[in-house]
Amino acid sequence: MTEKSRILSNIGESELLLPALVNRALVANDRAKYFFTLLQAAKAHADQPDTQFSDLRRERLASAIEDDTLDNVVAASAKLPDNSYSIPQATRIVADVLAEVKVMLAPLGPEPDKKTDGEFALRLTRLQDRMVEARGDVIAGGTIGRMTSGSRSRGDSLHLLVMDAHKALNRIQEKISAESIDGARVYGVDAKDRPLIQAFMRGVNTTAPLKFDHPGLGTTATRTGKRLLIQNDIGTTDAHVLVVQIEANTATVTYTDVHLQRLLFFQRMFEGFDVQWEDTRSRKDSAFEDGVYHLCLGTFEATTDARLADFLTRLGSRLVFLIDWNRARKRLRRFLPKAETLDTLSWAAEHNHGHMAFLKAGGEQLIYDALEFVVKSQLRFGEALHEVLGVKRAISYLRFVIKCCSESLLKGEHETFIQDQVRAELFNYFRSSQQSLIDIAAEHAALVVEIASGVRDSLLKARLPNAASNFRRNATRAKEWEKKADALVNRARTASKQGDALEFYCRLVEAADDIADELEEAAFHLTLLPAGPLHAPLYGTMQPLGSLLVQGAQEYLKALETARDVRRGGAREDMQDFLESVHRIVSIEHRTDEAERSVETSMVADAGDFKQLYLFCEAAKNLERAADGLMHNGLMMRDYVLQQVMSG
Repeated sequence: MTEKSRILSNIGESELLLPALVNRALVANDRAKYFFTLLQAAKAHADQPDTQFSDLRRERLASAIEDDTLDNVVAASAKLPDNSYSIPQATRIVADVLAEVKVMLAPLGPEPDKKTDGEFALRLTRLQDRMVEARGDVIAGGTIGRMTSGSRSRGDSLHLLVMDAHKALNRIQEKISAESIDGARVYGVDAKDRPLIQAFMRGVNTTAPLKFDHPGLGTTATRTGKRLLIQNDIGTTDAHVLVVQIEANTATVTYTDVHLQRLLFFQRMFEGFDVQWEDTRSRKDSAFEDGVYHLCLGTFEATTDARLADFLTRLGSRLVFLIDWNRARKRLRRFLPKAETLDTLSWAAEHNHGHMAFLKAGGEQLIYDALEFVVKSQLRFGEALHEVLGVKRAISYLRFVIKCCSESLLKGEHETFIQDQVRAELFNYFRSSQQSLIDIAAEHAALVVEIASGVRDSLLKARLPNAASNFRRNATRAKEWEKKADALVNRARTASKQGDALEFYCRLVEAADDIADELEEAAFHLTLLPAGPLHAPLYGTMQPLGSLLVQGAQEYLKALETARDVRRGGAREDMQDFLESVHRIVSIEHRTDEAERSVETSMVADAGDFKQLYLFCEAAKNLERAADGLMHNGLMMRDYVLQQVMSG
């Protein structure tokens, strides 16, 4: 017998009776699950009386059970010596569970439901026959376990029967929902319910396109007594459900999820609405992923009808961002730290881009392909993007990718177009990172120019009466500039983690720091030498060497600045200016070799003692080694530009 025939057989000519029966059965489902939870909580508290516990008052109210004496059950429960349990009203609770289960089975009829595990009425009879009833306030622990077990491997239980009956009731509910309000299947609602259902569906429909072809977001609504019930299935996971109960201007949200992080993410999406969230509860059930699911209960008290409608719209609009959320989190986690990954998903939801388009367009592989295309080096699978671009740039880039995927797929653009956009944008970010390193290298080079200029100027003033104080002041300034240069090296190392170009400019700055060190050493050695007119001949031979170092440092800085604009297919003049600067650096280095020989000749002839000879020799070597370093860096840049930039 088909399900439709069975429904018609049950109701006879009174077809309107079935919606009411289903209505009551769904309410009974909530109550039965509350009683299961009450027994489990009472037993858990009795087993461990020193741990925190809940009186389950919120769950009782959400289940429309008015008896507040049940709020004392958990606190007053105790374990007895024979391993049974003293639970207030235990007999009444067991009887109520059975009564609610019978209400649930009423719309299902006596015939077997081919889509469930057997005949519901027969299963209930068998379970009752095996059940050891409670005696007053005393109930066996095994009885609680057999009633509340969600594990099919342990045999049938009332809990499993309730779960299977609930699924069957949902199928019947879909069959009898003859009316649709903006996509929601509804029955038994009042005229005053329609604006609220429309408000919720306005939110759902606004963002529903962002799930693309993924199933989910089916909505049903009905009225039971004073409450309007709205249920959304969200996605395909069994335990992933949202139920909204609306009474007067109060909306109570019940949300269940197998992923605790996604549940917390859901709660954070209602900034601006004063939703009062109860403590999240985790419950064991082997039917779900990892055998555990989590439940949260939130209450929103609206001051006006319009405010209630706004909340329902917001609530409906957020559900699409929960679909496959955990899969998106795991994909993005490969490129960002944990906190930044969650912030990125929050940003995507808040800006109505979502993450489904990113997954649909290829997810993490989309990023890896772009990295291999732009960086042109083998990357380890799972390499963190923030190690390539830095955290802030990586966040900005991934936001672009998410936005690009969403907007392009909604427009129906081909995935290859998305791939091209993602690659092009990464090239811009990568080039921007390279430019940042060039900025650091140029700033470092400017400090080298300053230190070299200080040495040159102090040498030119060596014949003056205050030459010694000039040397000391210059050495102090050189030390300060050298410290700033060291700080720039650290910045370069932080900014450069992966990629040939980024590593190259970092190596360039590190090599340039040796130049700064040599110049600072020269400034220091000059402070140890005697100054004044008597020693002018020695300083006179060193002055050309100092001047050449300034020229070489200036050409090095110029080469760095012109390298910014050198690229394959770029202006020929840029390349010519760059190569001319490198050539002049090399030429200056050759001239410093000759200048150093002149200094050595003068030292042999004019140095007063071995101390002066040593110090003049060391200062000259510092300057000559600095010139060698400038030439080395210039040639490094030339080789990189010709072999990597122009041939890339």
